[in-house]
Amino acid sequence: MSHSWQLLLVVSLGLASSVACFVAGVYFQHSHATRLLHKLVQRDPYACYISPKIYKAFCFFDTEDGTAHRVQRIMKYGFPGLDDVRFYSDFVLSYDRRNRVAHWVCEHLQKSNVQGLRGVGRGRANYRSDWSVPSNFRSTLADYRHSGFDRGHLAAAANHRDKQSHCNETFLLTNIAPQIGQGFNSGAWNKLEIYVRELAQHFGSVYVCTGPLFKPRPQGGDKWNVEYQMIGSNMVAVPTHFFKVIMLESKLPLGKPYMEAYVLPNATLPEKLELRQFLCDIREIEHYAGLDFFQGIRRSDIFGSNYPNESQVFRDFN
Repeated sequence: MSHSWQLLLVVSLGLASSVACFVAGVYFQHSHATRLLHKLVQRDPYACYISPKIYKAFCFFDTEDGTAHRVQRIMKYGFPGLDDVRFYSDFVLSYDRRNRVAHWVCEHLQKSNVQGLRGVGRGRANYRSDWSVPSNFRSTLADYRHSGFDRGHLAAAANHRDKQSHCNETFLLTNIAPQIGQGFNSGAWNKLEIYVRELAQHFGSVYVCTGPLFKPRPQGGDKWNVEYQMIGSNMVAVPTHFFKVIMLESKLPLGKPYMEAYVLPNATLPEKLELRQFLCDIREIEHYAGLDFFQGIRRSDIFGSNYPNESQVFRDFN
């Protein structure tokens, strides 16, 4: 009897050990596959669309990190462009190595982002260089010092107050561009950022894409000329204009998502100008920026995206 129990114990321990080894092997293989998939997303941003299907094929364990899941949500409707795409905890951007500013920055705002937590905010954050950018393409704090321009956010710090780490990342210089201070960064641009947060508070789900423009001026005939300043030893380009494309995912009475696009000149603007004076046909922005917004949804399914005329900014602020 004692011998039988000993044999049963040995067999049980052997089975338990085999099962434990199998489970551990599956777990570590899945973890390794997850890391490889994350590297693939870094090389090919569109891989984030197929990653959920891949995970479901072998998902015994939930080892996907929050950043990967957040990227899929932020870029739900596609990438405006694919040049040097960089992923952060709560926003995604494409970096322009030549001009040392972003091509575009995409965000998905919800009530939790903009309401934030007590004690979370820009008061605890500091501007700093993004060390993930190679040094010969990187902007530094010295470039902005005594330049006469503000360090203007593309993804606004106040849009990311659900975690201090999220807010801190908006102060990386990859998310910053030179902006006129009085009358723009602290004026019309700030009003537009507040308006976007109000939309997120009211509708609950807002997609935002922000970036710089370098708008050409006509020289007569079929000739055009682009002029803009550069600051610092790294020659950070000063945009002539900034754009912001907004899409409300929540359905309106017409049954379609709603889109608005704005273009503001990087200049001192009168306080009395209404934001709606800067409304612009999204196709104008795509033309000047070389980007394609929200290609994951048919343009005909979006209400408000196309306006019949150029905005006042294109007429009056050349």
